[in-house]
Amino acid sequence: MDALRIVSLMAATMTMGLVAGVFGLYSHTVMPGLGKTDDRTFVGAFQSMDRAIINPWFMGGGFLGALIFTILAAVTHIGRPELPWIAVALVLYIVTFVITMAINVPRNDALKAAGDPDGIADLAAVRAEFDEARWASWNLVRTLASTTAFGLLAWALTVHGMSS
Repeated sequence: MDALRIVSLMAATMTMGLVAGVFGLYSHTVMPGLGKTDDRTFVGAFQSMDRAIINPWFMGGGFLGALIFTILAAVTHIGRPELPWIAVALVLYIVTFVITMAINVPRNDALKAAGDPDGIADLAAVRAEFDEARWASWNLVRTLASTTAFGLLAWALTVHGMSS
């Protein structure tokens, strides 16, 4: 059982770090960079990146993996000193997951549904409807939540090491 505990906690920490890193890159690099582009470039580039991120590496190994492995780590650590840290990390990641599915993904999907930028008559309206400021604000919330969850899981690993 101890092997499952440590493997699940390590996997949760690693996948959470991956997700926090992706959201962080969008916060401090991708969105500020795209924000300085014209409407056609913004719409086309964002559509392309959003299609590319839907892949097994990120979806399975990161986004869903962080949820699954953190749940598994919580279940395997019931009654152990690491559990409070893992539980708070799980709550923070559930918040991150809900924000992603309720706010960011619908905006991403609407932008993709607008079609090829070459065929969009009013690119400025499509970009305005996307609402970059709202997308970026909520992305910052999920960046902070997932980064904090990553730190808590790293601390849980430390607690595990101290209690072994």
